[in-house]
Amino acid sequence: MKTFDGLQLHVRVHGPDPTAGQAPPVTVVLAHCWTADSEDWHYQVTDLLSRYGHDIRILTWDHRGHGRSGPAPEPSCTVANLARDMGDLIDLHAPRGSLVLAGHSIGGMTLMALAEQRPDIVARTAGAVFVSTSSGDLGTVTLGLPELGPRVKAKLPEVLALRAKALSRRTRRRTPSIERLVVNRFLFGEPLRPRDAGLVVDQLINCPPATMRGFYNDMQLHSRIPALAAYDRVPTRVLVGDRDLLTPLPHARTLAANLRRSRLVVAPGAGHMLTLERHELVTEHLVDLVEGALAEQGRDAQSPETTESR
Repeated sequence: MKTFDGLQLHVRVHGPDPTAGQAPPVTVVLAHCWTADSEDWHYQVTDLLSRYGHDIRILTWDHRGHGRSGPAPEPSCTVANLARDMGDLIDLHAPRGSLVLAGHSIGGMTLMALAEQRPDIVARTAGAVFVSTSSGDLGTVTLGLPELGPRVKAKLPEVLALRAKALSRRTRRRTPSIERLVVNRFLFGEPLRPRDAGLVVDQLINCPPATMRGFYNDMQLHSRIPALAAYDRVPTRVLVGDRDLLTPLPHARTLAANLRRSRLVVAPGAGHMLTLERHELVTEHLVDLVEGALAEQGRDAQSPETTESR
């Protein structure tokens, strides 16, 4: 699919094809983390397909400038543009039926920006999961380093971007010392599974410099607490690891406090990569919301039709 500004997005859709007249009752829409790709959600996709088969639709994609999607100019790397892309993808691949939306990190911020831009989509939403994310004030994040944190945080995207410019992906895959240090030290809690860390290291190596810098700078401006009011009627989950250094527990508490129908869930020992570290927990809450959406669809189907007299 092409974005409104001409970028190519890599999209995967599981389930019935709406263009063939097959409209599933629920579509699960999964927005991934910064510097990652749709494999961020691979455990949940597998779990949902195992449970529901093609009775629901699942929509994943690589954000602009990420993964198998085309490169994005640095000025276009904004949360607002991610939300516009997400809205266009939903229009194309899930134009009807209920939605369960989930966003990890910048994906959760995208859900907030989507509420600003597309209240019509939020009106179709039967559940939302905000995973390891924040509604703003990211300038206060110290990465667990109270004195050095702000400087280290600002330098990390620059260091990674410089490596991406100076060294080929092949070279960095052979000696991913900096990438592995960043992933192990700042992104994961305990226990750290090598296969999960390896996936995130490879995603980081695959991330273009413009994507690293552009989205980092835009996220420092992210402030969307008022947008959360759009989800007031929607059952929501706010999931966070108590060792998350990028969007720590106080950010999750602020988010949950501003979502009227939210449930805050804290995963002991987990870091920022909750979709991988505690994938069963994330799946559990997605399934809970999908079941709620299916039950609501069933109630609507059994309700007697009403007509309005004029």
